Amino acid sequence: FDIMFASGISREGNILDLGVELGIIKKAGAFFSYGDIRLGQGRENSREFLVAHPEIAQEIEQGVRASAVTSSGEVDSEAD
Repeated sequence: FDIMFASGISREGNILDLGVELGIIKKAGAFFSYGDIRLGQGRENSREFLVAHPEIAQEIEQGVRASAVTSSGEVDSEAD
């Protein structure tokens, strides 16, 4: 996680890292993309994009949470 001066732990940085790890966000070289949306060149620019566009950050976070829940086996509503 990132600790940002005057704002604490960066939620968007965590979302970005987990999104890449889970394959929700694609990383090609230095560029980060979410679907057809180019988040930015470099991690910091991509993190700042998510800060400026909270609706996209929320959408990615929901995907991360859904992936984490289904991969841990706790709740899988589609298995019924």
